[in-house]
Amino acid sequence: MKKVILPAALALAVSGAGALAADMKAKPVYKAPAPAAVSPWDLAVGAALATDYNFRGISQSDRSASVSGYFEARYNSSANLQWYAGIAGASIKLATDPAAEIDLYGGFRPTFGALALDFGFIYYLYPGERAIDGTIITAPPAFNTTLPDTDFWEVYAKGTYTINDMWAAGFNLYYTPDWLHSGADGTYLSGTLKYTGTALPNGWGWYVSGELGHYWIGTTDRVVSATGNAVWVSNDGTTGWDLPDYAYWNAGIGFTYKAITIDLRYHDTNLSDAECNALTTDPSAAAIPATVINNFTTTGASNWCGAAFIGKLSFDTTLSALK
Repeated sequence: MKKVILPAALALAVSGAGALAADMKAKPVYKAPAPAAVSPWDLAVGAALATDYNFRGISQSDRSASVSGYFEARYNSSANLQWYAGIAGASIKLATDPAAEIDLYGGFRPTFGALALDFGFIYYLYPGERAIDGTIITAPPAFNTTLPDTDFWEVYAKGTYTINDMWAAGFNLYYTPDWLHSGADGTYLSGTLKYTGTALPNGWGWYVSGELGHYWIGTTDRVVSATGNAVWVSNDGTTGWDLPDYAYWNAGIGFTYKAITIDLRYHDTNLSDAECNALTTDPSAAAIPATVINNFTTTGASNWCGAAFIGKLSFDTTLSALK
């Protein structure tokens, strides 16, 4: 009897082991989940506080503090091409007394290895403007008058070439056929250079950068104000004002921590105070003896274009960076 039971038990054990092995082979194999798809859409946001709003060497806030901010929608159609559209705003104080500056812009940013390019369009809107015409609104002591509408647009091309982890060089090119709605064309071209230093303790970074540019500004149309007073007419009365060109430069140092940047920068131009008044019609300009600027005579001197040391605190991030 024992001889019969033992082989039977052994056979049962072998049969069970085979069944167990079969069960093990039949178990499903679980794969790692596929990585979540990265959305091609993103949103960049930022805000800044500066001791002065300087635009290509000229104060836009009467040498006073200015706040600004922006929203920019982005779409990455490929790893090397981004499309974008945005709106930006800044507090300003200009001769026409607008409520603010509103910028509407859009374009695309292709990259080719170390070269990043940016092509776009920007419209500068100054809501709430009014003209100083000398009659309805009395002209300031320098007898400056203004246009009732200085909204204008530009097209631009910009680029940055990253030489290595420390050095980057770039350029900026802007063009408008109607600078400040005056009929004069305007072309701004500049070169930039930036050095990014070794990271500081506690996550801080730093950089040194500078820009050297030139602004070519053409001849205004002959414009007549709402009251019939001529604005920007040449001395012989037959052409517009040949506005002055000028050079602009800046240099500064910045410190970064995550999305925060602190920038300390020196700005300057080669414009005289009289030429500055010609470009700004500064309502606070000092009255001076008649001074000929190209083919026009001005009686004002403005300090909006002189040397300025400006501090700026800014915050910039994207939704993708916050995830």
